[in-house]
Amino acid sequence: MGTTDSSRPLRRPEPVDPAAPPSGLLDLLSVAAVVLDSEGRVVFWSPHAEELFGYTAGEALGRFAARLLVHEEHWDEVIRLFAEVMESGADWAGAFPIRHKDGSTRLVEFRNMRLLDELGETFALGLAADQATVARVERDVALSTRLVSQSPIGLAVLDAKLRFLTVNPALERIVGLSAAEYLGRPVGEALSFLDVPTAEERLLRVLETGEPVVDRQVVCRPPVDPEHEHAWSVSYHRLEDQGGRVLGLAFSVIDITERYRAATEAAQARQHLALIASASASVGTTLDLETTARELADVVVPVLADVAAVNVLDSALAGRAAPSTGPAGFRVLAVSAARPAEAFHADDPPGTVTTYDSEHLITRCVHTRRPVQVSHTTPADLPRIAHHESAAAVLAAAGLHSYLAVPLVARGEVLGALALTRTQHPAPFDEDDVFLACELASRAAVCIDNARGYQTQRHAALTLQRSLLPELPSTRPGLEVAWRYEPAGATSEIGGDWFDAIPLRGDKTALVVGDVMGSGINAAATMGQLRSATRAFAELDLPPAEALCHLDHLSEGIGQAITTCIYCVYDPHRGQCDVSLAGHLPPALMRSGHPARLLNLPAGVPLGVGGVPFDTTTIAFRPGDQLALYSDGLVETRSDPIDVRLDILLAALSATQQHGLEETCDRLLAMLRPPYGSDDVALLIARARA
Repeated sequence: MGTTDSSRPLRRPEPVDPAAPPSGLLDLLSVAAVVLDSEGRVVFWSPHAEELFGYTAGEALGRFAARLLVHEEHWDEVIRLFAEVMESGADWAGAFPIRHKDGSTRLVEFRNMRLLDELGETFALGLAADQATVARVERDVALSTRLVSQSPIGLAVLDAKLRFLTVNPALERIVGLSAAEYLGRPVGEALSFLDVPTAEERLLRVLETGEPVVDRQVVCRPPVDPEHEHAWSVSYHRLEDQGGRVLGLAFSVIDITERYRAATEAAQARQHLALIASASASVGTTLDLETTARELADVVVPVLADVAAVNVLDSALAGRAAPSTGPAGFRVLAVSAARPAEAFHADDPPGTVTTYDSEHLITRCVHTRRPVQVSHTTPADLPRIAHHESAAAVLAAAGLHSYLAVPLVARGEVLGALALTRTQHPAPFDEDDVFLACELASRAAVCIDNARGYQTQRHAALTLQRSLLPELPSTRPGLEVAWRYEPAGATSEIGGDWFDAIPLRGDKTALVVGDVMGSGINAAATMGQLRSATRAFAELDLPPAEALCHLDHLSEGIGQAITTCIYCVYDPHRGQCDVSLAGHLPPALMRSGHPARLLNLPAGVPLGVGGVPFDTTTIAFRPGDQLALYSDGLVETRSDPIDVRLDILLAALSATQQHGLEETCDRLLAMLRPPYGSDDVALLIARARA
């Protein structure tokens, strides 16, 4: 019934004073009082009698009432009725035509009775009121009674102590209590299923201030239907008599349950549409399998469930067909909870692989490819829901009361299931929830399948890439070598970066770093071909520029592949290094006691362009000198200029000149490699030795 918006303390009205002023009903009827002696003479004449009959007291007292007030044709009847009252003592009531002083005739409602004083004298008391006034009051009372009793609106009247005085049949039907269960009882006792302190406070406020409450919505579970919520529109106002005395409260209730449920369903439908729209925008933002699963779990919590878990079949991740019977192995990809709750700990952490028997509800879900709904869970259901025995106890302690599992099906293949539980959410899962969960799971399953396919392809490309990269010796005559290869982040495809250190005749070593533009299996395969060709040309002991010319000619026939490359040949006996570039970033040279610097070399054009000669530059490369070759994935980002990144590279190399090459590689990757980088990185560092 709402809460008060005032901090002023409320008080119950004081009991009615026995000497309180009249209600005004007698004034409304203008009841006249006339007293006759045993002979029929007027001995008492009230002011209302003067108003009703027109005669003053001076004009009426001492006169025979029949001659004064009755037409001659009615004298005999009046005398008979007077004698009957005086002799028998029985009251007489009825309407009788009376002659007014102005000569008109009026129908007056009488009640006559015999009076006896202490001396034994008898008198006749007549109470009279205008019959039209009495009829109007009777009509109003009858209409009011009918209005209350036949109204479809629940009506009640409470006294000043908030006790029920009357209720109509409609209120009995709405609440589910009989009139006998109301009458005389305080409102807090009769309507105990409401928020009693708040209801009483608001009622007292209306009694005290006289400000009515109109159309306040109350949602409750009345005795007539305790299993479902009902909505009422309640209004109450203070009742006063004509003199302003507070009589109590009028209380009305309109059942608006259907309207409330329709509004609730409409709001729920809007919420469901918003949830689907949110899922469409937030699920599948990347091609990372775990991220996609986590996005699905997060979007359904807390709107649809208190805890959500995305479980993918281990067979689906391995590319095998899902089992249709028997046990099934699941990998937990994501778990999300609405708030810190015990039920969250009942699920295995992401990455866990668990096998469930055919009786487990999530296994049944993937076998049948249909939702499994348990609206009201029982202790017998928990072992078929929980991941293990101890988790069942956790779910019981958390108050699990409803469970839903829906399959993740994409392109005709079942991938796993979305498991939803409710602990704090008051309502059980219903058919609307099942439909919504299935819609979300259907959309998310396609994203999960895309991520799974991408991950499979990426894993194949990475496997091919790694298989094609060489296992280099850490030392060569007069040379120490260290290298690193970092694939692109999980959300990006594998590229075609490679490195090599090729032994040549005369203790010479060819150092190579290349980058095939593009990504995926094709880039990795192209990289493998170019690496093999580079080794073959190196065996011919060709100068770097000539070797790049042959690679350029070969690249023209490899599917429009554009590749950048740096090719160096180090001769320890001559203490020099011949370097050629094919559109690649220049290497960094470090000499003892000097900061690292980029070699100023002719950049050349990428392999595959064709028809453009390459240049070779010879530099001194003596013991202690270091040369760093790298692919663009180490220094290029979307946010920083390339010059800034190259300066960072040189600063990092200068700071690590005294470190071992392995440590230098690690530090460079830590400083320059962005988390989840979108490109591969190939890094090779060589140091000349005596």
